[in-house]
Amino acid sequence: MLRPRGLLAALAALCTAVLAATLLAGSAVAGDRRDTTGTTAAPAAPAAGAKAAGNKVIGYFTEWGIYQRNYHVKNIETSGSAAKLTHINYAFGNVTGGKCAIGDAYADYDKAYDAATSVDGKADTWDAGALRGNFNQLRKLKKLHPELKVLWSFGGWTWSAGFGEAARNPAAFAQSCYDLVEDPRWADVFDGIDIDWEYPNACGNSCDTSGRAAFPKLMSALRAKFGQNNLVTAAITADASSGGKIDAADYAGAAQYVNWYNPMTYDFFGAWAAQGPTAPHSPLTSYNGIPQQGFNTDAAIQKLKGLGVPASKLLLGIGFYGRGWTGVTQSTPGGTATGAAPGTYEAGIEDYKVLKNSCPATGTVAGTAYARCGNQWWSYDTPATIAGKMTYKQQQGLGGTFFWELSGDTSNGELIKSIS
Repeated sequence: MLRPRGLLAALAALCTAVLAATLLAGSAVAGDRRDTTGTTAAPAAPAAGAKAAGNKVIGYFTEWGIYQRNYHVKNIETSGSAAKLTHINYAFGNVTGGKCAIGDAYADYDKAYDAATSVDGKADTWDAGALRGNFNQLRKLKKLHPELKVLWSFGGWTWSAGFGEAARNPAAFAQSCYDLVEDPRWADVFDGIDIDWEYPNACGNSCDTSGRAAFPKLMSALRAKFGQNNLVTAAITADASSGGKIDAADYAGAAQYVNWYNPMTYDFFGAWAAQGPTAPHSPLTSYNGIPQQGFNTDAAIQKLKGLGVPASKLLLGIGFYGRGWTGVTQSTPGGTATGAAPGTYEAGIEDYKVLKNSCPATGTVAGTAYARCGNQWWSYDTPATIAGKMTYKQQQGLGGTFFWELSGDTSNGELIKSIS
């Protein structure tokens, strides 16, 4: 889910078959409201006596977004997003040498914000010991929104290789994470830790062979160290294929140690399969012609619930971006292509705030939107399809919603407003 996008292009070079399994989400309705690829499978009905859905709304804030993207903590406030969030996941801390480590010291706690760019209109100081950077801006944001919680997320696509070593001594890893998150300079900023291991006992940017029991052991150590008063959460795979990534690790066994899971229900399909077939990266359900069974949101949710993970500990994942191909000749999903469509920061991926104008949705499939403009084909969620996914979240009694990531939304928070 969650990963620096500049490195996603490496997917194709790694292992196409395994990588196609990268995660995640879906939704319903946009454009002309047609499902032109055939009958969409209905999501499984909620179990009798299912608990009411939760209202968590969690957005990822990327530390590197302050550079090219020019997206700062203040933008969370000015967009109206802060008032709608319950939690922010700060991405990412590094995992190296078996320990949690700083990802970008300058962005995290050193960059000086002037009055105009600071959350509260007050410039950072250079006084000895003064906190600056994103951490100080998050501190200021929390003062404006006292109920808002912030978790420090570690790992991600790029930095997950370090979890293998961490898993060899979970207690030492947990101690290092606690010492870093609870550093006196910023302990008040964070309310817990989020782990984004891509993927335990499976392949992502690198391949892990820690064994099926490694993940629950790691999460158990983190819970023991952080205690019951801090949040401990994890972003996990949404690959529900037979013998896929959900099967590779004991997510059900680790569920007792987490407050909730964020199954990354997006990035199921993309232009790492350069010639297609074109497919929505975040289908809510299966559909006729889907390239891989088990690669959809409902399949992941049902599989995790079937393993014994409580619905209240599962959040619905939404992507605030689209994935696209170029060289297409077919408007509906399932067409051929010649490669990745151009993107602002990386080929094959683009923010919603750009796509809504550059390539407006022309149809829907499996609860999410798609668009063909010229020789390009894109899939992404819109306010209308997100509304459909929220209906699903309510029906399934899920704990809430999370999304990757805040800077993909419009300047007035169009997508987050559709999360209810």
